[in-house]
Amino acid sequence: MNKIVILGSIVVFAFLVRMAGIEHIPPSLNWDEVSHGYNAYSVLETGRDEWGEFIPLIFRAYGDYKLPVYIYLTTVSEFFFGTSALSVRLPSVLAGTSTVLFAYLLARELFPKRKGLALFTAMLVAIEPWGLFLSRIALEANVAVAFVTSGVYFALVGLRRKSWYVVLSAILLGLSVWTYNSVRIFVPLLLVSLTAIYRQEVAAFFVKKRKVFALSTAIIAVFFVPMGLQLLASQGQARYESVRILDAGAIGTIEESRRVSTFSPVLTRIVYNRPVHFLTEVSKNYIAHFSPSFLFINGGDNFQFNVPGHGLLYGVNAAFMVFGLYFLIRHRKNNASKLILIWLLLSPVASSVTRESPHALRSAVFLPVPMLLSALGIVKVSEFIKESSNQKIVFGFYGLLLLLLVTKYLNLYATDYRQGYSQAFQYGYEQAVEFAKENYDKYEKIVVTKKYGEPHEFFLFYGIPDAPWETDPKSYREDPNLVRFNQSNWWWVDRFDKFYFVNDWEVPRASDNFVLESGGKFQCLSGCLLITSPGNYPVNWKPITTINFLDDTPAFDIVEKI
Repeated sequence: MNKIVILGSIVVFAFLVRMAGIEHIPPSLNWDEVSHGYNAYSVLETGRDEWGEFIPLIFRAYGDYKLPVYIYLTTVSEFFFGTSALSVRLPSVLAGTSTVLFAYLLARELFPKRKGLALFTAMLVAIEPWGLFLSRIALEANVAVAFVTSGVYFALVGLRRKSWYVVLSAILLGLSVWTYNSVRIFVPLLLVSLTAIYRQEVAAFFVKKRKVFALSTAIIAVFFVPMGLQLLASQGQARYESVRILDAGAIGTIEESRRVSTFSPVLTRIVYNRPVHFLTEVSKNYIAHFSPSFLFINGGDNFQFNVPGHGLLYGVNAAFMVFGLYFLIRHRKNNASKLILIWLLLSPVASSVTRESPHALRSAVFLPVPMLLSALGIVKVSEFIKESSNQKIVFGFYGLLLLLLVTKYLNLYATDYRQGYSQAFQYGYEQAVEFAKENYDKYEKIVVTKKYGEPHEFFLFYGIPDAPWETDPKSYREDPNLVRFNQSNWWWVDRFDKFYFVNDWEVPRASDNFVLESGGKFQCLSGCLLITSPGNYPVNWKPITTINFLDDTPAFDIVEKI
């Protein structure tokens, strides 16, 4: 069969398996996804984000300060498809699909003499759980992976044959550092490594293509210099501050270790201090990214980014990946081998300096290297098995086993995971918004729990376009009832329109007096609707209905005081 036909089939399959049921699997948009969606809508309608910033280079959102590229891509999909789960997740679907294509092109460029390597790489990128899972959620990291993969491919082709591809590479790699925070560490290190590995080609390119070289350098500077300035500001550091290893808990651990230490005072301070603790934790985190448990058995611990108890890669490819790695190490003087080995070694760096490591999302820059290594192992095994009949038997069995594993994973993902982990995606808020829309005119106040996330953003996003309250972004920003404030490095919204957003512990059980986190108080003597966590409401209020998670456990009780 023609290679183009096979590649086309792989890419089409990759798109379909990422697109199928995208609005309902995962079961709902999580709070980050609705934040992307509403800020994109606000920019599309007014040119400003939800905080009134004009075309921002970083989005304040909840105080986590999101990088801008994914949100601006979402404005494009919302322009064509309106505000919906499809629009919010479509950039990630397309990015994941394009990674399949560029993984093929990159593998072919790096190892042109390895027959079948590029197609095997594309196939594995299309079906391995790691990339597949991330491609079905609105995740900046997934788009960044597509930019990095395509950027490296265009850099190599530009240095060798088509010089203007270097300009395209500079644009793509530049966009990547405005897409996801981990990439802000990974891409500069990869660029330095790429330049060092291909220094002869770079030197020759500088001599022969000075204008293209200068333009590409200028483009990189346009993207990287503002990035550096932003990283020096508090906004640029906000995300890392929330996940850094040396947090209050770590400092408390150091102090407690010093208190109970049996070493001498001098040795105690040498052993238990911040630099030693940091380096120890980073080293453990770094090594953990290469563990079989993380890669092939259990995956990460954050179940928004992988199926619990299932590896990020299929175990059947573990041996092939080892064979591929062994081949690269044996041929480490080859530039292609050097590049992939350096890529592999740099990938965990950013994730390793954070808590909850190894982390499937923060280390997404591994992709598509594990798949390329496995494909390389497959090709080497096929070369070792010289008899055609034996090759057919071995790879026929491998193909059947892989098909079974893919089928099992997709079924697990679409059924058990969707039902069992709907709470991880704040399932139920959309249904709560629909109830509020249908009953809006019946109540003077509508009170909503903050237990599962940031409810105001769900009401803003799911209120578009036919909510009975004002959903125009400018009207929301200028609403006289809007109450939002900063506390504990986070921006909270306690009120807008007739909506009041309260913590679970602010819901009274024996009275009708509510207290907002911002210090405001209000009463619900009559005409009030309360959307709260199960059983958490005043004893004299009347239950109306219950919204369940998909595993049939209660998510919200909806009660009223008439």
